[in-house]
Amino acid sequence: NATSITEFWRRWHISLGAWMKNYLYIPLGGNKVDTQWRLFFNLWFVFLVSGLWHGASWNFVIWGAFHGFFLIMDKAFLLKFLTKIGKLPSVLFTFIIVMIGWVFFRIEGLTQALHYIKQLFAFNFDTSNLSTSLEFKCTLVVAIVISFIHLFKIGEKLQKLGYNNVKNLYGSIFEWVNKGYEVVDNSGNTSLKVHSYNQIWGQYIKNKKMQKVN
Repeated sequence: NATSITEFWRRWHISLGAWMKNYLYIPLGGNKVDTQWRLFFNLWFVFLVSGLWHGASWNFVIWGAFHGFFLIMDKAFLLKFLTKIGKLPSVLFTFIIVMIGWVFFRIEGLTQALHYIKQLFAFNFDTSNLSTSLEFKCTLVVAIVISFIHLFKIGEKLQKLGYNNVKNLYGSIFEWVNKGYEVVDNSGNTSLKVHSYNQIWGQYIKNKKMQKVN
């Protein structure tokens, strides 16, 4: 649900964020500096170091610099822009930026990373080299729903259930999808088994009862 890179870092890796703030950002002067340029330098330097904290490799440094750049953009103008365009576009924008950042984090070679990102935005709809299994499709759909459902009212209701309840519900959904997504008929053809909401909820309740017994 993060609507900006600034909010993303408030939510993700809280222990690392607190360490960077207390032992790097504040000693450098934090936001109590004379010029905006010094503030930008502090932010960028802290995230360069946070990249090195993950490992002595250039891809981690680039990842840290990438996040530092967008934090500076947030301070400069981006936060105001994202506020104006609304929550859903802001979340999608932040999601894309974070995913691009993970490419730099995961791929050690800069050339490979840039090629990978280029392919992400090539809009090539040739699926011959992609997995087309029912398991992949079902997992992809469930992952998308879980990622963005909290932007809607039903997601807000799920949040009120509490973290553990929602985690168990999502776990039941994944288990139900992965164990029962295929049906093979008499002719040997594979088709998709559609589970109703009541079936999924029943599996969740069943798991909860088993946890209480244990």
